[in-house]
Amino acid sequence: MGQMTDAVMAANSVIRTYGTRRPERIARDMDIMILPQPFKVQKGAYKVIERQPIIFIKQDLHPVMRDIVIGHELGHHKLHRAEAIAAGGFQEFNLFDMQQNRMEYDANMFAAQLMLPDDDIMELIYKGFDVAQIARALRSDINLVALKVAELNSRGHSFRQQEYKNTFLK
Repeated sequence: MGQMTDAVMAANSVIRTYGTRRPERIARDMDIMILPQPFKVQKGAYKVIERQPIIFIKQDLHPVMRDIVIGHELGHHKLHRAEAIAAGGFQEFNLFDMQQNRMEYDANMFAAQLMLPDDDIMELIYKGFDVAQIARALRSDINLVALKVAELNSRGHSFRQQEYKNTFLK
């Protein structure tokens, strides 16, 4: 079996610590402010202002996407807080673009691990579900499911590789 990434291990630790996979509850329990914003395109941002971690989130997101974005931003909090403080927060132009930014890939991977339990994914795969069916069954996004399947494969599974868009949270 392959090794778990830092993002996967961090998500597993958060799940154990907080006893839930629900991003909004975890953020609240971590004392991270969630502030809805009238963003036009951007779905979310993570910033630390005067030592207060804040997740800014597009105010009119579908509840499923809202959870995914909060999960993604929690990934930044757990994995990239020092970089966020140094940069004064992450810039809009590269948020969620995994091709250009390893931190975005890591945050997406954190969200996938946080919200999509290995056992649930594998059970549905073994039942013959494709990524679209899995996403519907688990109230998630097809791209997050595909990313999760790729991560399971990196740990030694041999599921059929699924296509996903690297910019699905843009």
